[in-house]
Amino acid sequence: MKRDPQRPQECPGRPQGQPEPPSSSPASSSPEPPLWIFGYGSLVWRPGFEFTSRKVGFIRGYSRRFWQGDTFHRGSEKAPGRVVTLMEDGGACTWGVAYEVCGEQIAASLQYLNMREAVLGGYDTKLVKFHPQDKDAEEPIQALVYIATPQNPSYLGPASEEDIAAQIMASSGCAGHNIEYLLRLADFMRYFCPQAEDKHLFSIEEALISILPCMCHTEEPLEETSSVPQKTKS
Repeated sequence: MKRDPQRPQECPGRPQGQPEPPSSSPASSSPEPPLWIFGYGSLVWRPGFEFTSRKVGFIRGYSRRFWQGDTFHRGSEKAPGRVVTLMEDGGACTWGVAYEVCGEQIAASLQYLNMREAVLGGYDTKLVKFHPQDKDAEEPIQALVYIATPQNPSYLGPASEEDIAAQIMASSGCAGHNIEYLLRLADFMRYFCPQAEDKHLFSIEEALISILPCMCHTEEPLEETSSVPQKTKS
C-alpha cells in the first residue's frame, strides 16, 4: 500500500512584516560570526527558533537511525517513542537542513535547543561539515549538530523495522503522535532530497503502513510558515 506524501510549504527565515535588524555602526565592535545548526529530525520541518537563512544538504560519516527513545516530545514514560539520532558510519551521509542564525538569534536558538534537545531529549552537541545541496556552493560549512549517543539513558538501540514501526504506532507525547514524526521526516526526504537514499527510514515507514488499517494524512503542512519559536512542538 502506497502513501501519497504531503507537499511541503516554504519556510521563510523572517516572519512577514518583521523589520530588518538595525545595521551596525562603524564605531561598534565586529559582529559575531553566524552560526549554522544542522537538523536531521524534527528540526527539518519545525525549527522552533528564528533564523536568517536555511539550506538543504548533507553531512558525511553518519547514518540516521530511529534508535533514540523519547518520553516527552513523542512518547511517555509508559510508552516511549522512537526518534532519530546519528551513528558514525564512514561510508554514509545524512540529509537534512542547516539553519543560519546571526546576532541575537544565536543565544536565543542555543538556549531553546538546549532545553528541547539536550535537557528533554538527551542529545549532545558536535561540530560537523555540512555540504549544501546548492550547485553554486563552494566549501562545506561548519555546523552544530545534536546527537544522542548510546551512553544517554534514553537510548534504545537497534531493533527490526517492524518492531520500531509497532512502537512508533503506539507512542504519543507533548509534541504529537510518533507516527506524525516518522511521516513528516519521510515526506521531507521525498520532496527535498529525492536523489538521496534512506533505506532505514523508508523501511520503517513501509512497515508502519503495512500494519495500519488505513493511512490518514496529517492536517498541518510539512513546513511551518514562520520561524517564531514553538513552545510545545518538537
